[in-house]
Amino acid sequence: MANKTTNTAGTNKSAIDKLGGQKFIVLLVVIALFIFFCAMSPNFRKYTTIVNILDFSYYISLMAIGVAFPLMTGGVDLSIGTGLVCYSLVGGYLITHQGWPTAAAILVSILMGVLIGVLNGCLVAIMDLPAFLATLCTCMITRGLGSIIVGGFGISWPAAGTPGGWFRKIFKIQMNGTNIPIGFLWIILLVIVMTFVLNHTKVGRYTLAIGSNKEATKLSGVNVKFYHIFAYVICGFFAGLASISYAAIFATVQPGSGAGFELEAIGGAIIGGVSMTGGVGSITGTLAGVFVICLLKTGLPFIGLTANWQQIAIGFVLIAAVLVDILKRKSEGN
Repeated sequence: MANKTTNTAGTNKSAIDKLGGQKFIVLLVVIALFIFFCAMSPNFRKYTTIVNILDFSYYISLMAIGVAFPLMTGGVDLSIGTGLVCYSLVGGYLITHQGWPTAAAILVSILMGVLIGVLNGCLVAIMDLPAFLATLCTCMITRGLGSIIVGGFGISWPAAGTPGGWFRKIFKIQMNGTNIPIGFLWIILLVIVMTFVLNHTKVGRYTLAIGSNKEATKLSGVNVKFYHIFAYVICGFFAGLASISYAAIFATVQPGSGAGFELEAIGGAIIGGVSMTGGVGSITGTLAGVFVICLLKTGLPFIGLTANWQQIAIGFVLIAAVLVDILKRKSEGN
């Protein structure tokens, strides 16, 4: 039994070590895209554009950090996009219609994310439903639930400078009339924390082990169901955090939106080196992958490409990332 555990851990460590090259390549792509858009458009070089890129990156980054864990088990979570909007709608409703303090609404939003994470984990790990199907169902549930609670109307959280609007300063503050995007510092801190969790705790090691070989991990004496569920709980927690960042950046949260957000987060994780088949992943690589997505979304309009072309470009980037993953797997003999 001990040998099986050692072998699994050794395989995971080897796979993780090989991510270094891919992370470096993705970082070079981020730098190249930034230089390209700066060269093509003087407007892209403006400070306000940089702030906008960071604003959009917050909720995508938080979702991507979370969804990396289900992906590393060989699963996926399609509910994070509509879930983000649902939790944000509920939190805003509690503040504007029920008179709840902002702090309490934030806790409820995060708790809802955790509960949906538990539900997803139970459906996948205990009931053995395919992750795609299980999380597609909760995607539909969260989308409908948010709309029902707010009656189909948009919800606005307290504005900056008003009672309860303090939470917006978590992500952006003003100094001498200039917006300072301090939210990026929180993202970096969370990346450091979750990198430690992935590489130096049982949660991270067993998440990778489940994705590498679930049956061997079970035979090694690991409580596979618990750690499998916990991967989805982490994902739900970060979707809850993402809902707060989304409410902080946008003036109004609209019901029925959020579909497609999960693809940007999943895409960022895959570009950053998280394998769709599980067992391999990097949180720092995920963040770099998110910025590839954010730069394409923000930069392409500056060179005259419409939203449709943005989707096509991102689609080709994702195809390339998946092909790299397939070639890497084949070269490893898996």
